[in-house]
Order: sequence, then structure tokens, then C-alpha cells
Amino acid sequence: MNYKELPEEILLSLHRGVVIPALPLALNKHRQLDEKRQRALIRYYLDAGAGGVAVAVHTTQFEIRHPEINLLEPVLEIAGEEFDRFESGKSKAVIRIAGIIGQTSQATQEARLALSHNYHAGLLSLAAFPDASNEMLLEHCRAIADLIPLVGFYLQPAVGGRILDVNFWREFAKIENVIAIKIAPFNRYQTMDVVRGVAESGRSEDIALYTGNDDNILVDLLTEFQIRVGPEIIHKRIVGGLLGHWAVWTRSAVTLLENIQNGTLAGDTGQQLRLAMQITDSNAAFFDAANKFKGCIVGLHEVLRRQGLLEGCWTLNEDEVLSSGQKEEIARVYAAYPDLNDDDFVAAHLRRWLL
Repeated sequence: MNYKELPEEILLSLHRGVVIPALPLALNKHRQLDEKRQRALIRYYLDAGAGGVAVAVHTTQFEIRHPEINLLEPVLEIAGEEFDRFESGKSKAVIRIAGIIGQTSQATQEARLALSHNYHAGLLSLAAFPDASNEMLLEHCRAIADLIPLVGFYLQPAVGGRILDVNFWREFAKIENVIAIKIAPFNRYQTMDVVRGVAESGRSEDIALYTGNDDNILVDLLTEFQIRVGPEIIHKRIVGGLLGHWAVWTRSAVTLLENIQNGTLAGDTGQQLRLAMQITDSNAAFFDAANKFKGCIVGLHEVLRRQGLLEGCWTLNEDEVLSSGQKEEIARVYAAYPDLNDDDFVAAHLRRWLL
């Protein structure tokens, strides 16, 4: 599918900038899919005002693809059904993004599976190519782009990503079916490489940039990048976020992005920086930054458990648990920044979402 076949509303929404949570996997105490709570999570995100959801991504746990687990298609299907249900009752389309991983044969199968369930784009991970040259990576990207519109993904090395230089991003952005890039290296220099590569590609206006830098969310969203390309200055912004962090406290994330877009946060640099650091401090607790992100998925689960959206913090990997002191850190940021959570919103709607 070519991006020109996507509904106009989807492309407009993507370029305007929206909140796109990365979907966690809901499991019961037997580490089996909890379909009721999986649906509740998606209902929460959509009712909170998210403009899209990313499914089968790192936050959803890559292990869903293991043959003995076999949850990739069930999760894509459940999410798709909830997107359809939401759209049938609202005059608002949902951006549907499916994670795509593996080498070209696997990625091809996953792209076709995503299309069969009416997803709009694939978030393409390159973690399966740790030592590949730029040209080898680009050959893979072009092959998948022939099938489905792509969202590029700069994943930080600490959780399985690899370094991708400005030359890669310049050539990647030239691929016609690339519609967006999730920038998540957790590194300012590497973030600039992506923005510069897009600016120098000649397709700056065609590609929406989304922050995945959970450590720098607000600053990313407030920054206007100015990149000189020959005699011209290219102005480029990161317009929204596709974030694991926004899988929790999502209603507050929607309010934050709206306040940026409508100018409410404009002008008060002190307020902006204070709020930026509060969000970063909260993310450090959720993502277990003190322990090299070992608890980044279960930390999100703990927040959702506190709110009643999940029954527990279980993951498919029995060794993946909250780090020592992480639960206390989450409690600390809850107490320190009460205005950032959306507990009241969740409490008001939880019973309906769980029906």
C-alpha cells in the first residue's frame, strides 16, 4: 500500500501531531493474554484523546512473536476491533501503527499481516541488523516500504537498538513511502542526526517527526529546529509523541500536547523547563533508568496496576520484574508531581472500559 492510499484524515492527523501510546500487553497471573484488560487499555487510550496507538512494539513485548506464545496476530486483531468500535461511535479516525521487526523475510510477513488487519503503517525496527552497512539497511527498508507505509524507528542501544548516522537518515527519508520517524535514541546528538537527515532529504514536508525520547519529551516538542540546506533554512518540528511513557497518564499527555499546540505553554521558559524535568524524573522511575532500563516495561505495568487497568505486573519473561527500589521510586514521583497523573480520569471510566 502506498501512503497516498491512506485516508486524508489520517495523514492530516499524523502531520498535525497527536499522542500515540505504545500498547502494553495485558496478562493474567498465569502469563496468558487477559483479553478483557487488553481491550480496556485500548479503550482508555482512545477515550483519553490519543490520536493513534502503536501495537506489537517494544512495550507490547517482542516475545509475542515466539511460536510457543503466538500472540502477535491476536493482539493486532483485538486492537483493530477496538479501533473499529471507537470509530463507529466517534467522528474521529485512529492512526493504526503495527510494529515490524526481524530480517527481511520476517518483516515482510509482519507487514502483510498488519495490512490484513487494516493497519496504516509499520514501525520498522532495525535491531535485527546490528552490524549491517547503511546500504544493507536501506535495501531492507525499501523492500518493506514497497508493502506498507513506514514509520522509521531510531531505538536506543540500551534496549536493543543500534547507532544510525545522518547519512542513513538522509537516504531513508528519501524513500517515498516513509511517512514519519520515531526518534528514540535518548541522545541529543543522535536526535539531531535524524532531523538533519530529513531536512537534507528534500522530503521534510512529507515526513512527520515524533519523539520517542521519553527522557526529553517536552523539550523535543517545544523545539523548532532550523537546518541550513544550501542557501535555504529548513524549519522542522517534532509534532507529537509515539512513546512508552505515554502508555500511562495518557489523559495528561493529551492535555500537554494540546497546551503546546494552542500556545498555553509559550513564553514562560521557567515553567517549561520545570515541567520538562518533572516529566523526565517521572520517566526515570517508570523506565528504571537507574538500572539501565531493566524494568522499563514492568514499571509501566506497575502504574497501570495502581490504577486498576492491569491486574498485575506480569510479563512473558518471568525474569522481568520491578528492580529493587523501583516501586518506591514510582510512589515518589506520584507524590512529587500529583498534577501529572490521570488517576481521577481512569477511576471515572474504569468500570465501563472493563465491561
